[in-house]
Amino acid sequence: MAFTGIPPAALDFYVRLEADNSKAFWEANKAVYRDAVKAPVQELCEELADFGPFHLFRPYNDVRFAKNRPPYKTQQGAYGEGEGGAGFYFHISREGLMAAAGYYSMMRDQLERFRAAVDATKTGEQIAGIVAGLAKRYRIGAIDELKTVPKGYPKDHPRIDLLRRKGLMMSLDFGAPKWLHTKHAAPSCARCGAPQNR
Repeated sequence: MAFTGIPPAALDFYVRLEADNSKAFWEANKAVYRDAVKAPVQELCEELADFGPFHLFRPYNDVRFAKNRPPYKTQQGAYGEGEGGAGFYFHISREGLMAAAGYYSMMRDQLERFRAAVDATKTGEQIAGIVAGLAKRYRIGAIDELKTVPKGYPKDHPRIDLLRRKGLMMSLDFGAPKWLHTKHAAPSCARCGAPQNR
C-alpha cells in the first residue's frame, strides 16, 4: 500500500500507552498498534527507501537489565543507513514526528578522520560553518562528547566543541502539523536527511 500519512490514532495510541504502559493495555490495543502505527510507519519507510533500507525497532523494551523500565517503548522508531555509513532515523510518538540524520556514534577510524578534518584549518572552518548553519534550524547532537580535550589537541583549539564530539548528527522535532496525517509527511521527513534541499 502507498503511504497516505500517519493517522491521528497513532499519536493517540502513544498518549494512552504513556498513561497505561502495561501488558493488559498492549494486549487490548494490539490491533490499533498494528493498523495505526506499524503499518503506516512501514509504508513511510518504503517512501524513504533512498535513505535506507529502513529497519523498524521493536516496540518492546529490554527489561532484563534495567529496573523500573516500562515494558513498551513510547515511540515507534526506524533506522536506515546510506552509503558511507550515514544514519537516518525517525520516530512517531505522542508529540508527533522526529527525524534525524548523520553519525550519531562514529567508529574509531571515522572519529579519527573527522577530528583530523576539524583540526585542519580549511576543512575545519568549512565543517564549523556547515554545523553553525544547520544549528539555526536543527538540534545538533551525538551519542556523547568528551568533557576534556581529545589527546593530541590543544585546549584552546578554535573548534574544540566539535573535536570533543564522538559523533555528529542533526535532528528536528516536527511535532504534529496537519501534513503529518497526509502523504506530504514523507517529503518533509526526507528533507531532514537532505537539508540542502530546503
